[in-house]
Amino acid sequence: MKVCHRPARIARFFRGIKRRIYCCPSGWNCINRQEVLKRKFLDTLDFPAFFWYNGGMVETKNFPQILAEKEQEITALRQQVDWLTDQLKLAGRRQFGASSEKMPPDQLSLFNETEALANSAAPEPELEEIKSYRRRKAGQIGTDRLPEDLPVEVIEYDIPAAERACPCCGEEMRDIGCETREELKLVPAKAVLLRHVSHTYACGHCNQNADKTPVVKAPMPKPVIKGSFASPEAIAHIACEKYVMGSPLYRQEADWDRKGIPLSRQTMANWLIRAANDWLLPIYSVMQAELRRRQVLHADESELQVLREDGRAAHNKSYMWVYRTSGDAKHAIVLYDYQPSRSGDCAKNFLEGFQGYLHTDGHAGYRAKLPDTVTIVGCWAHVRRRFNDALQVIPTKSRKGSSAAEAIHQLGQIYKLEDEFSEYSPEDRYEARQTHTKPLLEALFTWCAQQTALPKSVLGKAIKYCLEQRFWLEHFLLDGRLEIDNNRAERSVKPYVIGRKNWLFSNTPAGARTTAMLYSIIETAKENQIDPFSYLVYIFRNAPNWDIQNHPEAVDRLLPWNYDQSSVLPAAC
Repeated sequence: MKVCHRPARIARFFRGIKRRIYCCPSGWNCINRQEVLKRKFLDTLDFPAFFWYNGGMVETKNFPQILAEKEQEITALRQQVDWLTDQLKLAGRRQFGASSEKMPPDQLSLFNETEALANSAAPEPELEEIKSYRRRKAGQIGTDRLPEDLPVEVIEYDIPAAERACPCCGEEMRDIGCETREELKLVPAKAVLLRHVSHTYACGHCNQNADKTPVVKAPMPKPVIKGSFASPEAIAHIACEKYVMGSPLYRQEADWDRKGIPLSRQTMANWLIRAANDWLLPIYSVMQAELRRRQVLHADESELQVLREDGRAAHNKSYMWVYRTSGDAKHAIVLYDYQPSRSGDCAKNFLEGFQGYLHTDGHAGYRAKLPDTVTIVGCWAHVRRRFNDALQVIPTKSRKGSSAAEAIHQLGQIYKLEDEFSEYSPEDRYEARQTHTKPLLEALFTWCAQQTALPKSVLGKAIKYCLEQRFWLEHFLLDGRLEIDNNRAERSVKPYVIGRKNWLFSNTPAGARTTAMLYSIIETAKENQIDPFSYLVYIFRNAPNWDIQNHPEAVDRLLPWNYDQSSVLPAAC
């Protein structure tokens, strides 16, 4: 063992060979690093000893403290690595995996399926021959069905009379039957120029013999946009292509150009904004007032990017809010509202005067800004989604019996009861929930409080969210009309999210507000089982001629539940 009394020299020497330098009354001794790390050795030292650490001398009595700090650091780093690994798995699943959260009850017990389902006492079934076949109905192609009122074009193939002679005897052959084949013919959109001509008549006799000549002009429907060649069908088609089919205006521009019609996207955008402000805004306002009178609503919000907005950068996030009626409503209403922020003031202003229950997610803005007359109802789907994420980050072989699997099992029992109660009346559903659902909720919250998961883990965050949201999550027990989650609003947001993936952003706030109005009219029509294109044509043809801007009472005739296709004015006189 090497002895030295010059610390500087020995430090330089042993630093190169990964050793530690120790000093004791008998001199400087080099001790093997593996032996130094043993806590038992440090406890046996009964003299002041030092070692070289991070370029300085450290006394051995401080080494246990340093070791504990390093162990804490290592534990924290391991937790961080686990968290990042979980986030990576979740990101991969969200990008490449199935978005559905549905899971069969036996999903977590696939490996013992034989043992779970086997029953030696069950009798052996008797063998019998089963003969079944499915006969395809006329007008049905595969499993798809064609509507009975679909227009039919008949093309007949016949043999000329001169060729009907029998090849054996020469007599004329008679018709003994025919073979029929049906095909579905799709006609692409085509453009037609409608030329409205209104004839004017005057009395020739009065013109020659009277002081005043009567003049009568044939009535002509008012245009949807004055001074424009836009027709109700053209605007409705452009709107449905963008907001129903998700085709942005630049794609429509290219499509019309291929058909030989140079219709610019700027012109189409102007048509949509003008028609929405003139004819859809009054309908939107009436439906908003009707929505506020309901007692049970749903709300949600999603991001929107607006490029040109005063005082805001192009990359700043704006939001599209959605409000809709619940399942108890006779007539469904779905309204979108563009706002530059996610503040709870947006919901407060839009729902001004509303009193009742509002289904939402865990966004704190609703609770902070809405008045006490509004009762927030939490969403159990968000709880289930978080526990499902916690299950996905667990290896497949270890999921059975895990805490995440137990939570999903308990949530599955609650949702199973909700499916059974779906056919009940609101009064019976309320009583059934108090008897059967409430005990399950108490058991779930008690179970969550007993768990010891790491706070920053996916499971820990799911448990924390469940416990923090308990007050609002239990509110669906207050009334039989309420629903267990906010999926109804999320389903209404989905068409907008799908469309946003195609048209990406709105150029101006005016375009964003037009988007909100058109989505409102279209989605409300769909919720009331009305074809959006036919409904928009119905509005754009009748609204200008009923003068709804000066006669607000005429707006009621344009509401979706008053839609009457037979009252649509003809396209031309």
